[in-house]
Amino acid sequence: MALQNQLHNNPSPYLAMHATDPVAWQTWNPQTLAQARREHKLLYVSVGYFACHWCHVMQQESFRNADIATVLNRDFIPVKVDRELETSLDNDLQAFSERTQQQGGWPLNAFVTPEGYPLLTVLYVPPKDFLGVLNRLALRWHQDASRLSRLAQQAAQPPQALPEKAVTLSAASLANLDLALRTTALQNADTLQGGFGQVNKFPMAPQLNAMLSLQSRRPNQDMQQFLTLTLEQMRTQGMYDLIGGGFFRYTIDPDWRTPHFEKMLYDNAQLAALFLRAADVLKRSAYRDTAYRTLDFMLANLADARTGGLMSSTSAVDQSGHEGAGYLWSRTQLEQLLTPAEFQLVSKLWRLDHPPEFELGYLPIQHVQPTASEAAAVNTIISKLAQARMQRSVPRDNKQIASLNGLALSALSRAAEHEPRYRIAAQGVHDFIWQKLWLRGALAKGYAAGQVIGTGELDDYAFVAAGLWDYARLTGQTEHRQQALAVQRQAWLRFYNSTGWKTQQRSLLSADRVEPALADGALASPSAQLIQLGLASKNAHLHQQARQALMLGLPTVKAAVFEYASYLDALASSMQARP
Repeated sequence: MALQNQLHNNPSPYLAMHATDPVAWQTWNPQTLAQARREHKLLYVSVGYFACHWCHVMQQESFRNADIATVLNRDFIPVKVDRELETSLDNDLQAFSERTQQQGGWPLNAFVTPEGYPLLTVLYVPPKDFLGVLNRLALRWHQDASRLSRLAQQAAQPPQALPEKAVTLSAASLANLDLALRTTALQNADTLQGGFGQVNKFPMAPQLNAMLSLQSRRPNQDMQQFLTLTLEQMRTQGMYDLIGGGFFRYTIDPDWRTPHFEKMLYDNAQLAALFLRAADVLKRSAYRDTAYRTLDFMLANLADARTGGLMSSTSAVDQSGHEGAGYLWSRTQLEQLLTPAEFQLVSKLWRLDHPPEFELGYLPIQHVQPTASEAAAVNTIISKLAQARMQRSVPRDNKQIASLNGLALSALSRAAEHEPRYRIAAQGVHDFIWQKLWLRGALAKGYAAGQVIGTGELDDYAFVAAGLWDYARLTGQTEHRQQALAVQRQAWLRFYNSTGWKTQQRSLLSADRVEPALADGALASPSAQLIQLGLASKNAHLHQQARQALMLGLPTVKAAVFEYASYLDALASSMQARP
């Protein structure tokens, strides 16, 4: 019997938008792998997310192409995955891609054997090239499936790490790792434009947060200058939405001026917390204002009034599929909305005398900082454009994911310590997590379309536990502290043993990885987060587990300190914390 598309009425907006594709999409589950084994076919696993621009492009070009759909349906078992619902699967496939192809990202197209071993990955490719990949791989599988299966099994086994000398939990170890982080960070830094990388710029919030901690522990002039430059670029150039607040995912240029226009809850929650902290460490009050505007964006655009939770993202494209249409302005639009004097002012500040960098017009960027006398007029202009922009529609991914709401709860709770108006929002997110997602002593992955979805993974437990801990500090209530400890205990029980960490309780991939330490990514390391919480818990058992896990992971951290930067905060905590 021919496969049928299984995505109709799926609660994930990303999966549901593929319900009308001619590809017979299946979901990632044991039944799908069993089908692949019965038919002896490769699984084609397409991983993306709702706000991803190139995921939308590939859908239009390839997944709605009849010829490509025919090959996928005939020769493969096609599986569509929302990376925000299958975080661990995505991490494993990304790690395989980076190890074998030296690149990762989305859309990720992974070919997996019926036994569950990744064989090959490719990122975005144009439809003609993609069809060629499919036809060549299908032919090779037909001719020599046993050899390809053997190669996939071999590729699933990462190189054995060399034995490492133990790293002690000592002030000397922390000093050595602090020096290594500062040296590596400044070597990799773009000291002219800020940030890291010479092609594009990502926020890299976990590394910047670790560097703020380092600057607080061991002040250094070069680090101070780099952090200040980077945060100024992030909040004044194209990564930041001057009109509506909040940060875009990344910029495609090294000058921070040309963003991809998706806005992710995880970026904005982490960056709000980062700027709040930077205001204190770097002694710049303007950073606190940036944090508040970022939180205001989250509450205005991502909050679900019915649940109290926060949605995952806003899309890079509008309802018609035009990238950036929600944020760009033509010269004519600006002239119609603003007075002649106002238009003259923004022409100077936003360089409207230059050709627009986008097909649909200008992205407002303060290329020239307004004078004190111009500041009030600029605020009026921003208010006018924000009001006009309310007529535009930017699609939202309305899934409410546990880990991301945990990050938001942390940011809101920390902000509420300075600005009480965020306390009500923090309470709403807390109640959503505890009432909707914490069920019979276990954490659900999220909530969408009026229903609980998925099973919580390590990142969900880690960031929810952190959010609840920060909320308990805000309220001072024992009940909230006990909630945070309950989630911590379950996280250690489900995801850690004496050999290391796993990111989900049961993987459908055959190579179920256990690692001594988990690296930072777009989100901070969940293992480092749980270690730090355990050290702060004043619970003897959690404290002891955290120290053991920290000692287990430090040799890995020492070998690649920049990739595991969050662990340095945990090590610093171990110098102070007592059960």
